[in-house]
Amino acid sequence: MTKADYEKLLKRIQDKISEKQTDTGERFELPSPNVMWEGQRTILHNFMDFAKKLRRDPDKVLQYLAKEFATPAERSGDKAIFVGRREPHDFVNLLNIYVKDYLECPTCKSPDTKIERENRITFLICEACGAKSSLKGKYA
Repeated sequence: MTKADYEKLLKRIQDKISEKQTDTGERFELPSPNVMWEGQRTILHNFMDFAKKLRRDPDKVLQYLAKEFATPAERSGDKAIFVGRREPHDFVNLLNIYVKDYLECPTCKSPDTKIERENRITFLICEACGAKSSLKGKYA
């Protein structure tokens, strides 16, 4: 194989790889929050979309958001209602922290994880690499 053939093959591989990549480079993306305000209450209309995308218990996700916002919150169908005015970027920031703390595998950074409890200890188990790590907090 000549150097020209090698470089031609290398160029073909690079072209194939760049075709497959998405715009962001990540396959896990959270939906953008659909927020509406009624007086001093914030309604997150697509709350259940977040819980489904995260593959976590909606009550635990709501409990986490309520604790972090330090405000009462309740679920009403697919919506979540929070006392006080919250901006959409507040939800994005908190949910990104939730993803890092309770969803992402600390070993391989994969979002494909599940939660298991053993003897009052909660573990995050990665479905991609098989890593098992303990979780702090009760929002998993």
